[in-house]
Amino acid sequence: MVLSFEEIARLAGIFALLGVVKIRLTGGEPLLRRDLETLIAKLVLIKGIDDLCLTTNGSLLDASKARALKAAGLGRVTVSLDALDDRTFASMSDSQLPVSRVLDAIVAAHDAGLTPVKVNMVVRRGINDSCVIPMAAHFRNTGVIVRFIEYMDVGQSNGWRLEEVVSARSIIEQLQSQWPMQPLAARYPGEVANTWRYLDGGGEIGVIASVTQPFCGNCSRARLSSDGKLFTCLFAANGLDLRALLRAGCDDGILVEAIQSGWLQREDRYSELRTRVSKPNSKIEMSYIGG
Repeated sequence: MVLSFEEIARLAGIFALLGVVKIRLTGGEPLLRRDLETLIAKLVLIKGIDDLCLTTNGSLLDASKARALKAAGLGRVTVSLDALDDRTFASMSDSQLPVSRVLDAIVAAHDAGLTPVKVNMVVRRGINDSCVIPMAAHFRNTGVIVRFIEYMDVGQSNGWRLEEVVSARSIIEQLQSQWPMQPLAARYPGEVANTWRYLDGGGEIGVIASVTQPFCGNCSRARLSSDGKLFTCLFAANGLDLRALLRAGCDDGILVEAIQSGWLQREDRYSELRTRVSKPNSKIEMSYIGG
């Protein structure tokens, strides 16, 4: 059973007390949750939260929905898009969602002021690595920031192989061959994307090198599943059941202690160790805990 909006907001408030300043609603597809604007309106009132954003596949994000999300207090949107042609996109996303609908969602988010809109493109050798330049070209000079992400072995179902990873360095070299760029300084501690700007003023891009340049040591992300489990790593197999504590009537003090204990005891280093250890027998799918 999923958490109610009130339970999510209560936990978010506790995380804010512990120093969290950014909340991202993700999935799966977060817009499948009915009346998501109601949750956003609750989260935006939490003291200490200064960045409220959402990651979506764009399937349910039209102009009306984008305006409603903005009115409720959502700050910005990230849209997943791995190619600009339907065939390649279907190979990457395992869906029949038309690219045109995702592009319309990006426009809707931009027009509603959910900016800067970011586009996440996972790059997989032999499937969509030839799409890096076309993707960058499509969004240059639009204000949309494309983030190119190394193909990761999340969950158990994506058939990941190391030889299919296109390194962030290779991606930057491709882009530099077309448009001169320069790196930008990190905007905050623990930022996962390395950002670059086009020297001709065409905007910026980001690369996330989670395979070739893992950042476990600087990770500051916790993930709360829709059914109330706390995960301290994208590659975790087990989570801390906060829903059970909530529904047992525990006060905020007990919840704080449980979250602190779970965070301080974490030893997650899978991205640093993936080439030296056997693949875990069981990892939670990204669709369950988000990216």
